[in-house]
Amino acid sequence: YTGGHGVMWDFLDNPELQEITKNIYEKGGIVSSVCHGYCGLLNVRLSNGERLIKGKKLTGFAWSEEVLAGVAKKVPYNAEELAKEYGARYEKAFIPFAPYVVQDGKLITGQNPFSAKKTALAIIEELEKS
Repeated sequence: YTGGHGVMWDFLDNPELQEITKNIYEKGGIVSSVCHGYCGLLNVRLSNGERLIKGKKLTGFAWSEEVLAGVAKKVPYNAEELAKEYGARYEKAFIPFAPYVVQDGKLITGQNPFSAKKTALAIIEELEKS
C-alpha cells in the first residue's frame, strides 16, 4: 500500500483492496505498506473473520507526525489510535520522521516517507527467502 494523506479516505473502507489483501496474505504472500498506506490494512478481515492486523506488529504515519506536519485537524481520523483499537501492536520510531520499519512475518510496514527504502529492502530480503 502506498502512502499519502489521500489514502486515509480512499483505502480505509475499500472492499476491493481488502479482498485482494486478504487473498495475498492468506496465500502466504507479502503484504506491505508505507506511511499512511497502513490505513488500507485497518479493516481487512481474514476468512476467519478476524482483522488481519489483530495481534500483529506494524507501523505507519504516527499521530505525532500528523501534529508536527500541521494536519492533525484536517485528517478524518487518528490512524495510529485506530490501529491500536483494532488490536494491532503499533510501534513507532522514538524520533518523528526517522526511518522505521516493522516486520511481523509476511506483514512489512514502514512508518513514514523516509522509511520507503528500508521497507523495500525488507521486502526484497523476505522475497529472497522464498
